[in-house]
Amino acid sequence: MTKILVTGGCGFIGSNLMDRLLARGEDAVAFDNLSRRGAVKNADWLTQKYGARFQLVRGDIRDARAIQDAARDADVIYHLAAQVAVTTSVLDPRTDFEINALGTFNALEAARLSKRNPIFVFASTNKVYGGMDHIAIEEKPTRYIFRDYPNGVAEDQPLDFHSPYGCSKGAADQYVRDYQRIYGLRTIVMRQSAIYGYRQFGEEDQGWLAWFVIAAVTGKPITIYGDGKQVRDMLFVDDLLDLYDAARAQIDRAAGQAYNVGGGASNTISVWVETGALLEELLEQKIPIASGDWRPGDQKVCVYDISKAKRELGWTPRVNVQVGVEKLARWVKENKKLFG
Repeated sequence: MTKILVTGGCGFIGSNLMDRLLARGEDAVAFDNLSRRGAVKNADWLTQKYGARFQLVRGDIRDARAIQDAARDADVIYHLAAQVAVTTSVLDPRTDFEINALGTFNALEAARLSKRNPIFVFASTNKVYGGMDHIAIEEKPTRYIFRDYPNGVAEDQPLDFHSPYGCSKGAADQYVRDYQRIYGLRTIVMRQSAIYGYRQFGEEDQGWLAWFVIAAVTGKPITIYGDGKQVRDMLFVDDLLDLYDAARAQIDRAAGQAYNVGGGASNTISVWVETGALLEELLEQKIPIASGDWRPGDQKVCVYDISKAKRELGWTPRVNVQVGVEKLARWVKENKKLFG
């Protein structure tokens, strides 16, 4: 049976991926240090659902020996473990570098040294493109838009690492690509936009949509940084996992490639002006907010052209953003006790 390792397997995306893999009867192991908010709760949920079939190796990707031991027999590695917040990277760039850049290097070396040539799927980020300040933007009543890119930016957009987080993930992104060129490792880079969905314990500085829903449901204060017209293309977590499946199934095509991964132009929403109106309608309540200054590296528009993944892997998002937000809001309300 194919052996699978998921680093960050108790995080938001990782726990959803582990759930899918275990539900299919696959032999999957989570590698996680459980430091991320919600990770322990996700581990408990997976244990309750799958019992002894849920295997957790508690370790840190900064520990080269630990990840090498965990990856020794893996045929597929999903490398999701990361420091994920721009603001945290600004406050503590060394830790950000050690987790994202060094941690990814450790995972790649573990894959190479295993001699099994595992499939290596890496969760990269939209931040590798920086602020994209050279692209003309127009301001509309409720959002910003790219003036000349109605379908979003494609993979030929120049890389421009902005913020320590952008640098650490960008360095990792390029290492992952080069390990395919130099060592023949079957790597895939997923440059992910705003992913959202079940089991996302969002915080103010990361997972903004989940944070807004959680804060609104539990009565916590919400601060909007900038004017709230920033636009993101939203991708529901189930659609992301469909792409992971498609890449794995078509590895001969996908190996060595980088894909822009988001909801595309048809699943965009502005960070608060449009999202706030939708949440107030779904939750049937007025949501008070405070205002803050723009944060460093915050893109006014981040919309991906996802046609490469559609064309090469036959993938397309299926969950409309309005439907996805409704799904997330329902899950948060049904699991309110998790956010106390």
